[in-house]
Amino acid sequence: MPSWAIGIDLGGTNIKTAVVDEAAGILFEDTRPTDVAAGPDGVVRQLAFMASELCQRAAETLDADDFAGIGLGAPGAVDAAKGTLSYPPNLPGWGRYALREELRLRLERDHGLRSPVIIENDANAAAYGEAIFGGGNAFRDFMLVTLGTGVGGGIILDRKLYRGPNGTAGEIGFMIVDFEGESVHAGIRGTIEGLIGKERIVEMACSTEMEAERSPRLAELCNRDFSRLSPRHLEQAAKEGDAAALRTWERIGSILGVGLANVTALMDIRKFVIGGGISAAGELIFKPAMMQLHRSTLPSMHDGLEIVPARLGNKAGIYGAAALCFNSEKSSGLDD
Repeated sequence: MPSWAIGIDLGGTNIKTAVVDEAAGILFEDTRPTDVAAGPDGVVRQLAFMASELCQRAAETLDADDFAGIGLGAPGAVDAAKGTLSYPPNLPGWGRYALREELRLRLERDHGLRSPVIIENDANAAAYGEAIFGGGNAFRDFMLVTLGTGVGGGIILDRKLYRGPNGTAGEIGFMIVDFEGESVHAGIRGTIEGLIGKERIVEMACSTEMEAERSPRLAELCNRDFSRLSPRHLEQAAKEGDAAALRTWERIGSILGVGLANVTALMDIRKFVIGGGISAAGELIFKPAMMQLHRSTLPSMHDGLEIVPARLGNKAGIYGAAALCFNSEKSSGLDD
């Protein structure tokens, strides 16, 4: 019988949970606002309550003997071996926190549920989800890049997560592509996230160089209030042929392509799965990214280069967190 597990995606805005079947995928799911103000202990209470509710619901139709555990993807620096989460963005006041142990204890104490718990960085969990259930399923080695408020990444090598010795591998958003540029993000100049994170995309479109203020269509879409301009407006305008929007997406894709080229040169990774809300622009990003990827790599590196869309959307983290439970030893790299 296929195993089933609880997958959790902890975010600063929402907590998403689901019962994931190893063969059938998501069976039941739930999303609730994250009680950030309650601090670490309050959020862990939420996590335990939501997980136990789903377990009770699953027990009505699934065999408890096939329960593989609870997987949790969390933002910030995760030490998967120790089960700690350190200084997660958008979760103020956490510091370094023993998330795995606290959740395990809360589940047992408050809900009588004894379960193995695995925690992972949210981008890594999303990468593993795409590897098992999504756009990376056909690849042995690839990098997931998520384009959204920030730019994240996760690396799969030989069908296993590669975390690096300190758990921070794959942070492509902090790769520097313009060390003399004007953009400074998190105290670092010229990073990919500092150039094509969501807010910077809008700034780029509104810059004098991109002439968005002289684009009638963009002005119409945001009711002439450019502070309300969004990537969706830019996507719509570009698909209608707006020159300013098209130039913006070409610039975004080119910056991404440079980052991917650096990954290819360093690690010989040639497959890239692109997800996150901004990636909904599709070929508006993928085409210039692929062109720049070719321009920025040696001809000997061109064989096998491929950029594909992620398939799991904002559920990739849930899928990946659960999938870690199905084969925790191999997925964590403990058999290396």
